[in-house]
Amino acid sequence: MQKLVFVLLFCSISNFLLAQDSKRARDIGLQIGVLQAGKFNAITDVAGVKVGHTTLVSGENIRTGVTAIIPHAGNLFQFKVPAAVFVGNGFGKLSGSTQIAELGTLESPVILTNTLNVAEGIQGIVEYTLSQQGNEKVQSVNAVVGETNDGNLNDIRGRHVTKQNVLSAIQSAKSGPIEEGSVGAGTGTVCFGYKGGIGTSSRKLPQSLGGYTVGVIVQTNFGGVLQIDGVPVGEELGKFSFSDKLLNNVDGSCMIIVATDAPLDARNLERLAKRAFMGMGKTGGIASNGSGDYVIAFSTAESLRVPHQPVQPVIEAGYLHNDFTSQLFMAAIEATEEAVINSLFAAKTMTGSNGRKIEALPLEKVIPILKKYKRL
Repeated sequence: MQKLVFVLLFCSISNFLLAQDSKRARDIGLQIGVLQAGKFNAITDVAGVKVGHTTLVSGENIRTGVTAIIPHAGNLFQFKVPAAVFVGNGFGKLSGSTQIAELGTLESPVILTNTLNVAEGIQGIVEYTLSQQGNEKVQSVNAVVGETNDGNLNDIRGRHVTKQNVLSAIQSAKSGPIEEGSVGAGTGTVCFGYKGGIGTSSRKLPQSLGGYTVGVIVQTNFGGVLQIDGVPVGEELGKFSFSDKLLNNVDGSCMIIVATDAPLDARNLERLAKRAFMGMGKTGGIASNGSGDYVIAFSTAESLRVPHQPVQPVIEAGYLHNDFTSQLFMAAIEATEEAVINSLFAAKTMTGSNGRKIEALPLEKVIPILKKYKRL
């Protein structure tokens, strides 16, 4: 009897540890792409980039939050970074995008939240920026806030995110490993009919290709026919957009943030952003009519930072030649694809508003499918 109890306890502990450890694609041995991942396989592998979350889970209906991405540790308003926006499908609310497109710079943290709390994201950024030392005379801030609609699980009309929640996400931002899945802005999201969330990944180019790093973080809340490393998982599981016209809503949106330390100007950052969208496509996303799908790309290269108050009229900076961008494009595609998959692997089954339950991607079914197609 004691032996049986020990065996059952051992199996339970083993299963618990497996569930705890298998939170990312690479934890089960899945290698997406051919380029090497960074140390943390996260956007924070790009030196200086920090990420913070505020997760709001309360009662039966509140399932939402905030994710903050900060490009560098200095005063971002005073030393802006080159940036670009690519609109995959414009059914969304991305504040600050027109100024990025016009000037080619980013001067605030990037905040991700839900559709009806974009205003609170702006308020949080404005307060954070105005309170920074050196910004005492600032009278205008281009606050960049992206969103997805988490109304499937969250009481979105309650608008539960506050300015303080946004400030908390900014203030808690850190480098190193990033929590993924149903956290921050991904708390209430749904992807391919399963629980979506926050995911991240990175690629580190070899020195022969420049040695640069490309990191990606995603907020996944969209539909399509799920593919994992080219394997038709959604089709195998029989769960994909329009397979159930009443229950499988493909709308929702996707935010993709791409960071690199490569010295890219705004023009080539836009080209980089377009490739990240290709990475989303490799997972089976279809950018449906009601899905706001945006990519924001920025470079952290110190030599390219744009001072708010220039000391000379001509900016002297060296940009990467077009002929040396292809490897970065490839890195962005791979990192985005893996970030989306990581968001699904890390997310947990959740019950939310109106008792609606969204199941996590069933890894116990996915792993045999990946083995069938010789990906594992």
